Amino acid sequence: MVTRRDGFPPPGGVSRRQFIRWSALAAGGLLTGCAVNPVTGRSQLMLVSEDQEIQLDRQNSPYQFSSDYGALQDAALNRYIQQTGMQLAAHTHRPQMPYSFRGVNATYVNAYAFPGGSIAATRGILLKLQNEAELAALLGHELGHVNARHTAEQMSKGVLTQTLVGGLAIAAGTQSSALAELTSQLGMLGAGALLASYSRDNERQADALGMEYLVRAGYGSEGFVGLMNMLNTLSHQQASATALLFSTHPMSTERYQTALAMAGGQYRHASGQPLYRERYMDHTAGLRTIRPAIEAMQNGEKEMGAQNYSAAETQFRSALRAAPGDYTGLVLMAKCQLVQKKFAEGARYAQSAQQAYPEEAQAHYLSGFARLSTKDYEGAYRAFTRYDGLLSGNPNIPFFKGYAQEGMQHKKEAAENYYRYLQVVREGDKAQHAYRRLVEWGYLQK
Repeated sequence: MVTRRDGFPPPGGVSRRQFIRWSALAAGGLLTGCAVNPVTGRSQLMLVSEDQEIQLDRQNSPYQFSSDYGALQDAALNRYIQQTGMQLAAHTHRPQMPYSFRGVNATYVNAYAFPGGSIAATRGILLKLQNEAELAALLGHELGHVNARHTAEQMSKGVLTQTLVGGLAIAAGTQSSALAELTSQLGMLGAGALLASYSRDNERQADALGMEYLVRAGYGSEGFVGLMNMLNTLSHQQASATALLFSTHPMSTERYQTALAMAGGQYRHASGQPLYRERYMDHTAGLRTIRPAIEAMQNGEKEMGAQNYSAAETQFRSALRAAPGDYTGLVLMAKCQLVQKKFAEGARYAQSAQQAYPEEAQAHYLSGFARLSTKDYEGAYRAFTRYDGLLSGNPNIPFFKGYAQEGMQHKKEAAENYYRYLQVVREGDKAQHAYRRLVEWGYLQK
């Protein structure tokens, strides 16, 4: 037990901590309620209100987008994805939700939705699509999960809450195992726990809703068949770049056959509606020019997962030759250097990534960590401060800022940051270090 001396800020809850406490209550069945499902019209157990879904989304989706290297820097392509998604959203069962759509720079193959309507598709999956109708089918499927409230349903049943309580702050659901371990070691934040692993029934319902929204928006039903055909083919290839996709969205030949049956049955009238292939190809032309770089990054992440760091480095160098200023390639190379404890090289690549995409937070965090390791404490402090300005709420930032201040011999500032850190985190090596320093410096008593 520690006691506070005058001059320190009062203990203050943070939104993520409050959320974890609320999740524990939900998991324990201390919150009760029911709601009418907006899709089926039937009453169901629902512990999460619509406002809470939106709040969870706003608190957590920015961390996932940053974990996936930020929104696409191709502004025209991102506007196109947003426009396509909003055309569908107008035809959903919950048109009032604050939907948003974007591409993210990650190279693995996936799309996902947060419960409040924030939806993303990775560069990896955008390269697999052949026309706008397939993009609309992909976004429609994710809209299906939001409209059927699948994440809220799982939370209400306690499926997600135990995971959230146990590890939301360091979850990194979109990384290879080696990158996830590095992310955890660095204290970076992801939101992988909120990206639900949907059941097969969830997937069937989202498919049916996705087809419905697609056709309502004026697209040909072949768009959904094409998406299912592509996913069915990928599911048999067992590629590392698709592992997360099929762990969260289980695929089966049945889903493809059902799409064929729907297209030839109740949606037969939509078979002649447009697919807009040329429009999709025009908007993704820039993305397709760097396909070799993206494939090299996928290969590099696979090698990282196998701890073949030299081979991974070779792949990332190949990617950066094909796309020299690619933010994801630079960040992946920085991570590859850091995991090998080549901190100076890691700092150099992180700095290049900062310059390539200054508005994206992850490179600033990596830069700060690398600079701490090279004892560039002033540079580390600047990097963590910049990160916190772009993506606030990471409970580990006060510790790293305190450590940097300690390195600069600024004990008072270091103590203030360590104290703020201990208001949120009480266990682990960093907490022990912060506590020891506060006791040694006379700010806390045992």
